[in-house]
Amino acid sequence: MNVLHPETHSRRAFLRRAGQLALAGTAAPFALNLAAIGEAAAFSATDYKALVCVYLTGGNDHANTVVSYDSASHARYSAIRAPARSPHPLGLTRAALAATVLRPTQPLPGGLQYALHPAMGELAALFNAGRAAVQLNVGPLAQPLTKAQYLSSDRTRHPIPPKLFSHNDQQSVWQSGEPEGAAAGWGGAMGDLALAANGQSLFTCISAAGGGVFVSGRSALAYQISTEGAVQMEAARRPVYGSGAVSAALAELVQQTRSHELERAYTSVTTRALNAEARVNEGLAGAAMATAFPAGNSLADQLRIVARLIAARAALGVKRQVFLVSLPGFDLHDGLMIHHGGLLAKLSGAMAAFHRATQDLGLGQQVTAFTASDFGRTLVGNGDGTDHGWGSHHLMVGGAVRGAAFYGTPPPVSVGETSAPEDQWHVGQGRLLPTTSVDQYAATLARWFGVSDTELSTVLPRVGLFGAGAGQPGYPVNLGFMG
Repeated sequence: MNVLHPETHSRRAFLRRAGQLALAGTAAPFALNLAAIGEAAAFSATDYKALVCVYLTGGNDHANTVVSYDSASHARYSAIRAPARSPHPLGLTRAALAATVLRPTQPLPGGLQYALHPAMGELAALFNAGRAAVQLNVGPLAQPLTKAQYLSSDRTRHPIPPKLFSHNDQQSVWQSGEPEGAAAGWGGAMGDLALAANGQSLFTCISAAGGGVFVSGRSALAYQISTEGAVQMEAARRPVYGSGAVSAALAELVQQTRSHELERAYTSVTTRALNAEARVNEGLAGAAMATAFPAGNSLADQLRIVARLIAARAALGVKRQVFLVSLPGFDLHDGLMIHHGGLLAKLSGAMAAFHRATQDLGLGQQVTAFTASDFGRTLVGNGDGTDHGWGSHHLMVGGAVRGAAFYGTPPPVSVGETSAPEDQWHVGQGRLLPTTSVDQYAATLARWFGVSDTELSTVLPRVGLFGAGAGQPGYPVNLGFMG
């Protein structure tokens, strides 16, 4: 049953929601998403820092991204991904991985080794140079969970993330902690805290990937940018019906002072959008950047505009920024060996170029990029691809990253079909039960960004379940991968 609450339907509430709709681009067909100006708890920001979420849409096959390389583990991986278990060969040979072996400064126990996919040579080089790290087996958790608890039918005592293995819901859970329909993400929550530190709060949270709850906050809403610059209000900027006079009249009309409250709110949003467009384009015009980015790469195009916005940070009046970019195509139930390498080549080239750009700007230590995805994939194939999984491996890149290192617990290569110890972190078909929560991953990034321990719960309400004193010593809040 839907219950109406009359107290929430006041004129003030209606105006607030109408304004939010306008800001989201719903009430105004050509309005940009703008960060709302509102009250925000501020942390001290005397320097500049930016976090960039690189979202791999569709659920990345982690086992062919961060690949088991030591002889024993690779043999098990190859056996599982061979036609005897999967209808098609889905594994990478050791010979193919020789050029992308990851060489951590502290070797993993038991002789374990990993390599990146052969298409990821640039990211492998960054890892080995100490500029990138790998977080092993991270994914959404409602609370610390064992395999026995996962298999239990008692979801009151042992809750799991809502609608596991569903694309839309797990995208939202990764970015916000809630299923599809969530209004705010943890990137936006960090933006809420940073608003007061920025002279121009409109440019705190920015998406070059279209929509994305990750960069939406309670006060800071996502400002959307195109790969060429600010999204233009064409009708107000260019001749309408070939007439500059008509365009000028329309621009004046949509910015006219109004007496009606709703019209006034609409005009305010439109005027702010036009002013923001002008400020962004002016800032970009004055921010030179010579770093080369790969051509024909949609992710590189997004990261290039992010780098240009960072170069324009002084003109935009910002000290803290959160960005979202994305690369689609990772839902590879079919054609894994055909398509996955090309996607990972785009990821590697784009992230390496972006890191070079931050270094060229003198901000290599102040910008951190990290990957996220709906979920990992099954180790066992389903056709010539893999099915939806849960835990996955992710990369962090930047000068502040404690690189050339693996963080988290290396999962044994197994399919999870027995009660043997090596199967305790697998829940069937080689799906990984995460040993590190997204909350921990996010908290480690948030603390580097400037969020204090006392503010972490406003960004990540469940983070206390994974910290010291929660009765789970294997779940530290700070994973240690940030300097």
